[in-house]
Amino acid sequence: MAYSKPQKVRKINSGTMIVAVDIGKGFHVGYFRAPSGEECKPFLFTNSLMSFNEFWLKIQGFFTKHALEEIVVGFESSGPYAEPLFHYLRKKSVKLVQVNPFHTKRVKELTGNSPNKTDRKDPRVIADVISLGHALTLVVPKGAAAQLRRLTQARERAIKRRTAALNQVQDLIFVIFPEFCSIIKNISTKTASYLIKKYPDPRDIVALGLEGLTTVIKTISRGKLGSQKAEALFHAARQCSGVQEGKRSILLEIEYLTSQIGADHCFIANLEKEMEKHLDEIPYSHSILSIKGIGKVTAAGLIGEVGDFRAFGTISEITKLAGLDLFEISSGKHRGQRRISKRGRGLLRKLLYFGAINMVKTNGILHEPYQQMVGKGMPKVKALVAMARKLLRIIFALARDNTVYVENHGGICNQHLKLAA
Repeated sequence: MAYSKPQKVRKINSGTMIVAVDIGKGFHVGYFRAPSGEECKPFLFTNSLMSFNEFWLKIQGFFTKHALEEIVVGFESSGPYAEPLFHYLRKKSVKLVQVNPFHTKRVKELTGNSPNKTDRKDPRVIADVISLGHALTLVVPKGAAAQLRRLTQARERAIKRRTAALNQVQDLIFVIFPEFCSIIKNISTKTASYLIKKYPDPRDIVALGLEGLTTVIKTISRGKLGSQKAEALFHAARQCSGVQEGKRSILLEIEYLTSQIGADHCFIANLEKEMEKHLDEIPYSHSILSIKGIGKVTAAGLIGEVGDFRAFGTISEITKLAGLDLFEISSGKHRGQRRISKRGRGLLRKLLYFGAINMVKTNGILHEPYQQMVGKGMPKVKALVAMARKLLRIIFALARDNTVYVENHGGICNQHLKLAA
């Protein structure tokens, strides 16, 4: 597998042609600049292969005319809209870089001392940022890591859809059967989902009868819920205070939402199987999985978001990628609080945070340092963020050295055992 490491573009030499692109959904705005200051006027081109070819011919013409040595193409981080152009240009002899939108916003204020924002102005500002050396080379996960990134993002979107559908179902059930939510508080459980799908109307539960309802609940919950819960639900259904007007429409929507939830659930399960399959192709995945509390799905998500842990030289680089680097705003006698920047990959930060939650449990490897921080008066959320940073350091060290994490004698131990080559 091959990866590219995010490195700061510290110098643009006298033979570098800067190509800046303001990315859009329907069309992009291109702009060229030579080291001498000569430039071309910003121009539009669309998201199509023919337009990309014309764009490349213009680049070659400008490059040849000014007898330059290299081409640097830069654009802001702009989600999926830049990907077709990016994958087209990565096959050309150019250096691709990305610019932080926060930097362009600041530099834009210096250009003409005005916050004016136009598609014609933006590519010039991007070129200014690149010439100042504040651009980063693109992280390009390939092979199994690229698959894991796509799968992780697809899983996150599916989970959001499922959560939104569950919230809608809960709201609708409350309208026609408000007692249901007070008796079975978590509607995402297997028992609640089955009852809502099969018997969404309180009259369906009454028609089922107390004995039949008890049998259904015991069977679906595998004995965890019994006759007491069934009696409460049955009597609540008989004396239901839910609305009757327009109920049919609500039941139709509940039927649709439950089918959508089921489809998302199956889709997420399939995605997780694919993630586990591609995770086996990552040579250092066993190092991350050796940490107690890190499962295959979490490990796959972390690798997918990072690209390759071994491509980073220091922990500070990968901490910035996660947006977990610390900053403070202090002046004179005032000393500000230290906070995380949150300027990195949000999903990576989320995975580390939930991983830290598992680590601080009673038998978790980070339980003791977490309790020490909380005992000193640190808020629990901040302590969890600190544990997420510590977890990232552990993962980085294990992946870098191709080692495994070992707990010794039931205590916290940070032993690293070299694996046979």
